[in-house]
Amino acid sequence: MEIKWYIGLAVALFCTGVVGVLTRRNSIIIFMCIELMLNAVNLLLVAFSKMHAASPVAQALPNVASDAQLFVFFIMVVAAAEVSVGLAIIVMMYRNIHSVDINFLNRLKN
Repeated sequence: MEIKWYIGLAVALFCTGVVGVLTRRNSIIIFMCIELMLNAVNLLLVAFSKMHAASPVAQALPNVASDAQLFVFFIMVVAAAEVSVGLAIIVMMYRNIHSVDINFLNRLKN
């Protein structure tokens, strides 16, 4: 498969995530859209890593091709930690104010 299909899919996923973050009020949906944006970046990193692995430069340096995939693994670990902390914050917010609406958080400032 050509790299342009991966780039197109990643751009579509990232734009969907940005639109979701900017237009939605539900904190769980916003949280899912942020994860969607992270996965779009991971897709691009893996696609470019595979494209780079097929180049003659990568044939001479075999460790360079797997660096991006290792970086994706660390991003996934950080995203998993973010999910656990973020969902815990959302659950505590729901327990205290009985809503997951982001606009309600503006009232908590005072």
